[in-house]
Amino acid sequence: MADFTWLIASGGILALTILIGILVVWKTLKEKKSGFPLADERTQKLNWRAAYYAMFMGQYFIIAYLLVNIVGREFFGMPEIEAGYPMIAALLVSSVSFLVLRWHFGRKGEP
Repeated sequence: MADFTWLIASGGILALTILIGILVVWKTLKEKKSGFPLADERTQKLNWRAAYYAMFMGQYFIIAYLLVNIVGREFFGMPEIEAGYPMIAALLVSSVSFLVLRWHFGRKGEP
């Protein structure tokens, strides 16, 4: 883990995280100075609804992973999968499902 590529990857991730944080703060301050509200009632309702469904999609994904892991290990002798990649996959499933649901509810109209 201490080789040169790991150091470059860690530095890249850190730089990207800082850059995204700066852009988000800059955009928020710019919208506050414009005088318009950051989110109206409809946008807040759509975000809450998308987050509600995305949370359950992420939980169902984790439950399915655990069941496959338990059944595979007990009945088929499969080795246990380490927790790193499935947790990354669960995070991606919940994040991407939130973005897709927010886009879908925004296009669909009133919730």
